[in-house]
Amino acid sequence: MIPFSPPRIDQKIIDAVVDTLQSGWITTGPKTKLFEQNLCEYTSAKKVLCVSSASAGLELALRWFGVQEGDEVIVPAYTYAASANVIIHCGAKPVFVDSGKDLNVLVEDIKQKITSKTKVIIPVDIAGFPCDYDEINALVKQQEIRANFNARTKEQEKLGRILILSDAAHSLGAIYKGKKIGSLTDITVFSFHAVKNLTTAEGGALCFNLPDFFNHDDLYKQLNTKSLHGQTKDALSKMQIGNWQYDIVEAGYKFNMTDIQAAMGLVELERYDRDMLVKRKSIFDFYNIHFSSTDWAIIPEYETEEKTSSYHVFTLRIKGINEEIRNQIMQQIFQDGVSVNVHFIPLPKMTYYKSLGYKMGDYPQAFNNYEQLISLPVFYDLSEKQMQKIVEVVKNAVESILFNR
Repeated sequence: MIPFSPPRIDQKIIDAVVDTLQSGWITTGPKTKLFEQNLCEYTSAKKVLCVSSASAGLELALRWFGVQEGDEVIVPAYTYAASANVIIHCGAKPVFVDSGKDLNVLVEDIKQKITSKTKVIIPVDIAGFPCDYDEINALVKQQEIRANFNARTKEQEKLGRILILSDAAHSLGAIYKGKKIGSLTDITVFSFHAVKNLTTAEGGALCFNLPDFFNHDDLYKQLNTKSLHGQTKDALSKMQIGNWQYDIVEAGYKFNMTDIQAAMGLVELERYDRDMLVKRKSIFDFYNIHFSSTDWAIIPEYETEEKTSSYHVFTLRIKGINEEIRNQIMQQIFQDGVSVNVHFIPLPKMTYYKSLGYKMGDYPQAFNNYEQLISLPVFYDLSEKQMQKIVEVVKNAVESILFNR
């Protein structure tokens, strides 16, 4: 069975983890701080804080901005649950918007859903393909939208507009108009989960790029404290001679990254552009070449004049099919020895969000994208022989089911 997305664990990764274990420092320490610095340089962000997951990063950002009961946060209907669950955790209301044919959020739908209760917009780079960030950033700066912004906290008053919090869980290394993702919105959050291009097993990072009237060093200290139960000193600081004493200034969270995780991240980041992204692009190109010759395949956008994907997920779509037929095709693919997936089931289809009154019919393009989509394997150790088998199996499954209906 060809797996869907196993992590890359080679000797360099193993050696880095063993070195960390033998160092005696395994929680948040020097390697986590170095990983933050390297991510800052890589993304051109003003400051980076590493955390335990992208979900933790999103929630930290919402909590810092003061999102609370009575507030609304705009988020795509077509995304993973984490993007919306963190809004629920804060007591606020997710306001879903529809997607375009590129799978990403529709800016015109965002504009229609903005109210005086809107505090944050969370665009999501589905499959690693960047959203239309210039349009989204410009939207919240429009005079009539800024005038309607109802600030409830000092951070909201200071910003004076809706916060753009980019869910870039898929898109480390992606490029938008010559700039890497991580430096394009107020705050960007990455994921380093086991299936991501760059993995630290679990983990994430917040990239801060707020206007210059925010002190980013102070912001880092504030959110670092919030990520450590409100503790004013992290473990590395407390281990300095005579520096044991600390205070608890708020009821914070346990959201810190460990040096074991950061050790993996340091290895992968150093070779990311010249190695990992090169390999993943070659897989995308292979699929593109072999499926473009069919009359039923919709190839995902992954390179345009303005955007370059991180090549995270190859989201093949099949013209004219419905959810039932897609599932039959997937079952045949599994039976023939290839693991596939779907990114994603839209949130209004999920039991929890349906129970809150959301209806899938309100987001027609999101549903259309979902019911026609099959995510194909993309991982570093995928061989050409395996790719050939994947193409053969997928073509056979699609054509046998489509043409025998």
